[in-house]
Amino acid sequence: MSTLPRLPSGAVVTVGTFDGVHLGHRAVIDLVVQRARETNRASVVVTFEPHPLAVLRPETAPGRLTLAGERTAALAETELDYLVVVRFDQKLARLDPEGFVRQVLRERCRLAELVVGHDHGFGRGRSGDLDTLRALGARFGFQVDGVDPVLDSAGQPISSSRIRGAVLEGRFDEAAGWLGRPYRVSGRVVRGEGRGRRLGVPTLNLAPPPGKLLPPDGVYAVRVEWGRGVALGMMNQGFRPTVGDGRRWLEAHLFEFDQDLYDREVRIEWVARLRDIQRFESLDVLKSQLMRDREAAMAVLAQPSRTFNDVSTS
Repeated sequence: MSTLPRLPSGAVVTVGTFDGVHLGHRAVIDLVVQRARETNRASVVVTFEPHPLAVLRPETAPGRLTLAGERTAALAETELDYLVVVRFDQKLARLDPEGFVRQVLRERCRLAELVVGHDHGFGRGRSGDLDTLRALGARFGFQVDGVDPVLDSAGQPISSSRIRGAVLEGRFDEAAGWLGRPYRVSGRVVRGEGRGRRLGVPTLNLAPPPGKLLPPDGVYAVRVEWGRGVALGMMNQGFRPTVGDGRRWLEAHLFEFDQDLYDREVRIEWVARLRDIQRFESLDVLKSQLMRDREAAMAVLAQPSRTFNDVSTS
């Protein structure tokens, strides 16, 4: 991690994994920006890569709501001045709370004021908490502000773990409400084998990014964005058993669109699940099903208020 530029008045800092950059995270970031403006300081987010659990307990590390580039893009939409990404390794994990505050936050980030969520844990074994930080703040001369959780309409705290659960159950409306934006995946379009075009449903193809949390495999209605372009479509997520392809792909067919997006970066938003992955007895039967999928996807995408329950097209 490089040292920030010289900041004469210091910085208002927050620190965390920020997976999802959801509405709870945004409340913390908004206070960081507000306090920085009030005190003529820089606003700074400190985060980690890879995810700490991928280093400490890789067998239990969750799929990521936002991979590194997606998280950076989401944070770039805020009014923060600086993003500091710290490499998380065993050496960093061994730092106790005081060592982390001294070496990372004070020496490298010019800490003058710290803003954290109410349940923030840090340092070796997450042994530090808000009380620890306030004690260290009194000792080293920085202010500590705790932010209450942001609650959903049911009065429950918004969290990354709850959003992961919603994605895994296909509850994309809830996930989007808690994220403050649709749940989506970013990736670069690669060359396919042209099977979709021969069936009359040309597709853009992405390999699922390693570590990204995906909903269950199936066929989905989707929205796709690239640059300033946007299109509606349907996507096969998973294997292709009818043609004997055991590789996992994201294959999106865009409606009323026939341009080449090869090697372009795109974002795919899951809108609604249409059906499970199936093996069909012939390509003709598969093509007939794809036409039904198209009709079902277009009907869902045309709804002014989307519903996200499963829609059977079999």
